[in-house]
Amino acid sequence: MAKDQIQVLNALDVAKTQWYHFTAIIIAGMGFFTDAYDLFCVSLVTKLLGRIYYHVEGAEKPGTLPPNVSAAVNGVAFLGTLSGQLFFGWLGDKLGRKKVYGATLLIMVVCSIGSGLSFGHTPKSVISTLCFFRFWLGFGIGGDYPLSATIMSEYSNKKTRGAFVAAVFAMQGFGILAGGLFAIILSAAFKANYDSPSYEVDPLRSTVPQADYIWRIIVMVGAIPAALTFYSRTKMPETARYTALVAKNTAQAAADMSKVLQVDIEADPVKEDAPKVKPFGLFSKEFLRRHGLHLFGTASTWFLLDIAFYSQNLFQKDIFAAVGWIPPAKTMNAIEEVYKIARAQTLIALCSTVPGYWFTVALIDRIGRYTIQLMGFFFMTVFMFALAIPYEHWTHKENRIGFVVMYSLTFFFANFG
Repeated sequence: MAKDQIQVLNALDVAKTQWYHFTAIIIAGMGFFTDAYDLFCVSLVTKLLGRIYYHVEGAEKPGTLPPNVSAAVNGVAFLGTLSGQLFFGWLGDKLGRKKVYGATLLIMVVCSIGSGLSFGHTPKSVISTLCFFRFWLGFGIGGDYPLSATIMSEYSNKKTRGAFVAAVFAMQGFGILAGGLFAIILSAAFKANYDSPSYEVDPLRSTVPQADYIWRIIVMVGAIPAALTFYSRTKMPETARYTALVAKNTAQAAADMSKVLQVDIEADPVKEDAPKVKPFGLFSKEFLRRHGLHLFGTASTWFLLDIAFYSQNLFQKDIFAAVGWIPPAKTMNAIEEVYKIARAQTLIALCSTVPGYWFTVALIDRIGRYTIQLMGFFFMTVFMFALAIPYEHWTHKENRIGFVVMYSLTFFFANFG
């Protein structure tokens, strides 16, 4: 069996880059695109939710989500993501990547639509329903996230594996960018048709009833790319590495790869005297001895990066408001505020988030994974300290442009590394 596996997988490792590799990047990458859109589109509408559902009569400023509600709306999807990663990661090893891959998309489609249809007659019921669906949306995202990366890794050849996996991750940047662009277009259209005075001029009329449709449409649109990708995923064959190494069917693995890579791959019959390899589990001493350090190093750096990455993306609107890049909320109406937030976040995505990903795609197989990660962490740290230590300096009006440039570079190196 070992020899057969080497023959089949070696053919996959040395295969020339073909159109199917790019097809796999698009299919797997659309999962990351949808994941990023669904996770971060909520940051575009949380201030709008505060205006609609937590307006206080006679207050000097527009309504905002209470801290506990804001934390729930922003963070509940990530609780689902953690659960989904653990569950679907385990299930993907038990049933295969392909069988689980489509199920995650279906969950995402249903829960995106459910989030937008959040029902109720009170703020508490609407927000509770929204949080319920966003938890299960995160559950589906949690399954899609590791499976997309795993599938691309198992389809790739050795020479371009880093670039192909990075290209799949880079679709996250386009998902964030698409969320911002769509919010700009939608809010501009609503503003043209339902214009209203600013909050300081007329608090009640500053939030038109039609504004309630904006946040619902934005969160529901995340179902479209997931639905469009579903059919393509059902047509993808199981990865050869899973079929050969886990299902132990090298003949099927060879047949699948012969079709998609357009090369003749043959699997020799299994020899009775082939050496047996004793399997070991994730929590075994053997795994700890062989891969414990690898797992800890990878997981810990990923954990530390995500603290900065997700908090930056979810709360950048608050940072923009604090330094004056976005006007005070009371000087805008509800729809205008959505527009200004979306415009600022789109600019950051376009100028730093997306380029950071694609610099990685271009360089990862040239300078190596280790070097590129060290560079990303180092420069991200440098620019964060440069913003945090002289923070008072950056809050002055004349220094806003410098702040935005420095802040953008933290996003660039977060995705570059």
